[in-house]
Amino acid sequence: MVADSVIDPRASSSVLDVPDAASPSSAGPGRAPLRRRTLAAKMWRHRALYLMALPGIVYFLVFKYLPMGGLIISFQDYKPFLGIMGSPWVGFEHFVRLFTQDTFFMLLRNTLLLSLLLMLISFPVPIVLSLLLNELRGRFFKRSIQTIIYIPHFMSWVIVVSLFYVMLTTDGGAINNLLVSLGAEPIGFLTDPDWLRPMYVFQHVWRTAGWGTIVYLAALTAVDMALYEASEIDGANRWQQTWHITLPAIRPTIIVLFILSIGDFLELGFEHMFLLLNSMNREVGEIFDTFVYTAGIQNGQLSFATAVGLFKGLVGLILVIGANSLAKKFGEEGVY
Repeated sequence: MVADSVIDPRASSSVLDVPDAASPSSAGPGRAPLRRRTLAAKMWRHRALYLMALPGIVYFLVFKYLPMGGLIISFQDYKPFLGIMGSPWVGFEHFVRLFTQDTFFMLLRNTLLLSLLLMLISFPVPIVLSLLLNELRGRFFKRSIQTIIYIPHFMSWVIVVSLFYVMLTTDGGAINNLLVSLGAEPIGFLTDPDWLRPMYVFQHVWRTAGWGTIVYLAALTAVDMALYEASEIDGANRWQQTWHITLPAIRPTIIVLFILSIGDFLELGFEHMFLLLNSMNREVGEIFDTFVYTAGIQNGQLSFATAVGLFKGLVGLILVIGANSLAKKFGEEGVY
């Protein structure tokens, strides 16, 4: 009986040598690899989620990736009647023209200044607003404030600029009427070049700050309340709790949004600035976005305008990669 109870090593090795049905080597010739079958099974199991993501995938394919093929015309002297295949190839001629024109440094200066102002002023405002809203304890009052600051996001730039035009115009504007009633001279907010950048940044903050708080408020909901309770026992005040608990908790979210905003450093948006531009302030308000419209649509220089757009995209790509690498170097997750 003792001999019968001893396990034969050869028998055990023969059992262990049997290929598992779940191992990759069990896939015979003509059969799909296990990994591919597993991926297909997972996709079928979560088919509802993939179906919901399908419109977004199609949108990016049709409106973001397929149009990138048209960037080739930045290296051509594109003629619409000849098409992309028939237009002559000119290489980097349009890029040389862009970098050697006198307007390039004006465009670069205006774009960089406005981008830096938005980065320094507009980016931190949603963070501050979300921290302030997080301190409100009245449920009804908190939601009322949120609704009020969300409303400007749903207004188009045409409406926003029109509202400010009605208030700031020298011909019956509310602000200038108030200044005149106080004995001061009316101010040409809409035509004075010195007022263009402050007005642009203020309008941008007013329209986008409230909507930007949504992501930060969502991140704040994940903060463990036990941390606040423990800090209160240790004698920490509200400011110390915000600095040592709240801000570190939402730091990954701040870094990700900062990296994404870095990618749009030269992308200020055409519509907003175009509505503010006039012959009096064009010297300080002309940016790459409005220049692309002027050169490409109004003057018909499609290849040159495409070269300007490609330059902006490459700068944004480099900035995103650099910012993401810098974030990883400091121990953050980054975007990818």
